Amino acid sequence: MTHYSPLSTDTTQPDIPVYLVPLDDYETWLHTQEELIKNWLRHSGFRPEEGQWSLVPGQDGKPAAVVVMVNKFTTWTLGNLPQALPSGTYHIASALDEEKVFQVALGWGLGCYRYTRYKQAADLPDLPTLVCEDAQLRERLDAMVSAFALVRDLVNTPAQDMMPQDLAFTARELAHQFAAEFNEIVDDDLLEENYPVIHAVGRASEHVPRLLEMTWGQVDAPRITLVGKGVCFDSGGLDIKPGSAMRLMKKDMGGAAHTLGLAHMIMSQQLPVRLHVLIPAVENAISGDAFRPGDVLQSRKGISIEIDNTDAEGRLVLCDALTRAQEESPELLIDFA
Repeated sequence: MTHYSPLSTDTTQPDIPVYLVPLDDYETWLHTQEELIKNWLRHSGFRPEEGQWSLVPGQDGKPAAVVVMVNKFTTWTLGNLPQALPSGTYHIASALDEEKVFQVALGWGLGCYRYTRYKQAADLPDLPTLVCEDAQLRERLDAMVSAFALVRDLVNTPAQDMMPQDLAFTARELAHQFAAEFNEIVDDDLLEENYPVIHAVGRASEHVPRLLEMTWGQVDAPRITLVGKGVCFDSGGLDIKPGSAMRLMKKDMGGAAHTLGLAHMIMSQQLPVRLHVLIPAVENAISGDAFRPGDVLQSRKGISIEIDNTDAEGRLVLCDALTRAQEESPELLIDFA
């Protein structure tokens, strides 16, 4: 997946200053500004309160400046501006240290997110761009914004286009992008490789279950393992959910999405770790082959699991994956359920 970059290092284009003004310094700051900004803020009804902002027009009617009131700098200080401002190039005109620049620029990038898979991009207005003169900082920000966008795209995609094989495609593409190793164990091979619970949960679907695995980094580096729940749609199984509870179950693979997003961040930043990603990818569907309440499953660890409710599918698929993760004794194991 490719994403629009909301940040630029190009300083040759005319840009619009963005002033981040502390609440307790507003009057002092305003006193130092040119008459255009003073007059606009004083006569336009602008209120210098936290979160308030104003687009100041120039003599020609085009945007001349943006004023944002700030109490505490956070990632979301500029997060709502990209969707509200007219297209153009903007720059932060206030003196900020690198950490604050990183925070507010990241929020700007996240605020530019749009999910356009089922829309005509040409029908949407162009988004504004924020100048980030530090090329290294911009590279770091772009990597993080891309990782966030990947997670959001995966979760936003309806199940018709995000089944286990589609999740596998995305993971394989990510592995290829960063020269990682990728492997998947599919359908009945899960039984051969001793992942019986993943198979049991996903066997009722025509979109066969699978375990996705990615490894990256130096073999002798500290081991970090990420495990993400990849239930691409959860009907509840034979203990079927009511329609209202099923409506958003396309997001039941959000754990897998976050795992891939974090893996993207780790690999793009070349962190000195040995990364291991495990994603059990299934659809919890209903058919004559569905697992049932009262069934007793044997897990990879050899523990018997009596099924009380088939809507408890997430902990089931994760148990086999977590057992596999522990077999390598990682220094850090994180699961996203």
